[in-house]
Amino acid sequence: MKKALSFTLILCLILCLFATTASAEGKKTMVIGDTTFNAENWEETIDPHRTYNGWPCIRYGVGETLVHYTDTMELEPWLATAWENDSNLTWTITLRDGVKFSSGRDMDAEAVKQCFEHLLENHDRAPGDTKIDRMEAAGQTLTIITSEPNPALMNYLGDPYGCIIDVDASDFETGIAVGTGPYVAVDMVTDDHLTLVPNKYYWNGTPKLDELTIRTLSNGDTLSAALQAGDIDAAYGMAYEAYPNFENPAYQFSSIQTSRAFFGSMNMTSPIIQDPAVRKAVAMGINKEGFVSVLLDGHGVVGNGAFPDGFSTFGGENITTETYDPDAAKAVLEEAGWIDSDGDGIREKDGTRLVIRWLTYPSRQELPLLAESVQASLKEIGIEVDINCTANRRQFLADMTSWDIYASALVTAPSGDPQYFFTTSCLPGMSYNFGAYENEHVNELIDQLATEFDTAKRAELAIELQQAILDDNAYVFCSFLQMNMISKATVSNWTAHACDYYEVTVDLDIN
Repeated sequence: MKKALSFTLILCLILCLFATTASAEGKKTMVIGDTTFNAENWEETIDPHRTYNGWPCIRYGVGETLVHYTDTMELEPWLATAWENDSNLTWTITLRDGVKFSSGRDMDAEAVKQCFEHLLENHDRAPGDTKIDRMEAAGQTLTIITSEPNPALMNYLGDPYGCIIDVDASDFETGIAVGTGPYVAVDMVTDDHLTLVPNKYYWNGTPKLDELTIRTLSNGDTLSAALQAGDIDAAYGMAYEAYPNFENPAYQFSSIQTSRAFFGSMNMTSPIIQDPAVRKAVAMGINKEGFVSVLLDGHGVVGNGAFPDGFSTFGGENITTETYDPDAAKAVLEEAGWIDSDGDGIREKDGTRLVIRWLTYPSRQELPLLAESVQASLKEIGIEVDINCTANRRQFLADMTSWDIYASALVTAPSGDPQYFFTTSCLPGMSYNFGAYENEHVNELIDQLATEFDTAKRAELAIELQQAILDDNAYVFCSFLQMNMISKATVSNWTAHACDYYEVTVDLDIN
């Protein structure tokens, strides 16, 4: 009897172990390597109410917004099914029925109101963008009253910071938000990884993966090696020189043109940059075409204005900007008194050498390459470029005496509307106006744009604004990103989108 019982117990243990092993073998997992999910890019967590942490929240399938952007950057319903404005301050938004947060809580108007209230209390940009004064919740209807007319409100609510999260269930200390998306975050270590599992309450289908890991691999060579070795299944932010390694049937590319600009902001407090001749010469002395065709191997487009050529009705083809003309740039500097008196190739004026301190950072692979290109082309016209490419750029940005031009990457029209770029980057005191640019006429135009509901007039104002800041040579738009996402051929539905938001969806799968 005892022997029989022992045998039965052993058999049960073996069967349990076999079942566990079979279950583990049948588990469908995927690993994505990403160069941008790190503190350097203000993406420390997935809490959308913290700086730019909404980007990983929406990218990795945790959060969703009221509206969704098509690849032509037009609004379409998502968590909201309809919205209307009374041509003044009041917006009436109808929320989708049957949506639950991954916590199991129903997504109704009261939950969305609570989410937006927390957003407005904690986020740096949202209050100024949305101009929300108060809200009313009734069932699935959310009414928003703004403090002033805001024609771009729904566009702003499609920004990653607009992810609808369950405020009661989210952990704001660790930065793990609870959203309505197909996946739920169960583990996160900043600058290392994020672990996701399916949201069993998801409203729009069944997630295909049992576990998804986002690995932070900020070094491009490491990212390439990891994909080749099979340590990861897909990669975001791959270095261009690594592309030939994946141009074979074992891998696939998903590509799209975006409005992510690589551009320089002039430090208008710098004595050298305050000289309009220097700004003009820099704008004329940067070989944008050479940068895109040689260093980017054609993976991008040359920038003219704040938006790519052909983008909506306010693209860069509608404005006039300085073109690459080194001889004309030399003449501008000569006329302004910048002369190479000692013959060392670098110009001087009143005992000051013409040295530009170029601040940038390495996590966007294009930026170190841009610095290299600018250094070479500006040397031809007698300007020395001193490059500071550092992950610690915030420290230097805070010290306005430490840099002259800051080169960064920014999606200039993340909501398909032109207002975002001008309000964040051209108004005094705003979050992306790093160079302290100020122009009274530009301020007035931005004020007009902020209250103009007519789309044609908004486009006209956007063109006029681009022309004004370029006439000041306060910004130099060098190129726009052609985004390429690379994955194993066994991965399906991992697709690049123009807004650069929607990477992980319910349809993402791997065989």
